[in-house]
Amino acid sequence: MAPAPHPNPHRNPHPRKPNRLRTLAAATAALAAAAAVTPAASAAGPSTQARPAAACAANGFCEDFESQTGTAPSGRWTTTVANCSGTGTATVDSTVAHAGAKSVRVTGKAGYCNHAFAGTSLSDVPAGSELYARFWVRHTTALPAQHVTFAALRDTNDNSKDLRMGGQNKALQWNRESDDATLPAQSPAGVALSTPLPLNTWTCLEFRLDRSGGRLDTWVNGSLVTGLVVDGTPTQDVDQQWLARGGWRPAPTDLRLGWESYGEGDDTLWYDDVAVGTARIGCG
Repeated sequence: MAPAPHPNPHRNPHPRKPNRLRTLAAATAALAAAAAVTPAASAAGPSTQARPAAACAANGFCEDFESQTGTAPSGRWTTTVANCSGTGTATVDSTVAHAGAKSVRVTGKAGYCNHAFAGTSLSDVPAGSELYARFWVRHTTALPAQHVTFAALRDTNDNSKDLRMGGQNKALQWNRESDDATLPAQSPAGVALSTPLPLNTWTCLEFRLDRSGGRLDTWVNGSLVTGLVVDGTPTQDVDQQWLARGGWRPAPTDLRLGWESYGEGDDTLWYDDVAVGTARIGCG
């Protein structure tokens, strides 16, 4: 059964911290500018031109998919999905890549049961407080107004519910499946502090989970996104709703890259040059 629609934005009038204050006008302008990132070459379809490999100094694992020999992701990767399955697919693609010659292509379809993921265990990532992940993603369709997920981590400290990275209201967001909390809040001011996922170009996404401190940072192409930060101090329109339930200490056991839509939203996505470890890896 599809998760319930997201709650209305929280309304607690907690003052915003000065170091995270952004004028709504400036943030809205940045949002519009980011949405327009569509290189001229994209009109002819995704580029197949190989680019220099991104640096991979992760002490957990790195994956460029070059060793894949079939169309179904294999080795450490599986395509199993929970509850139900439909028309979404996750396959190895030899025509589009960020670097090298291969990537994972996800054909994402609207509707929960059409979800598709390529997933891997995090059991070989060293234990410790901080978990860092970096992956490159390219997609063809703007994030919709309704909630979608394109990366998920199963959290054993949250009844094995998912910590989900995706979009809503046409901008990036995090969502906690267990209580439907969002980061940022889905108010106009909160959404303006996030950013769209650029179209038809490779984008470097990074995040840091402080597993013992319950904190989260998110970078897009190397820049920290103000609205996608949990810093432990509730901030209106950002992490106030997220922190309303105290004691969040994520313990992710896997990483799944793909597509899950809870209403509208088809998309085609490619993933490449994945790296996970306990220190920031960067975009190279």
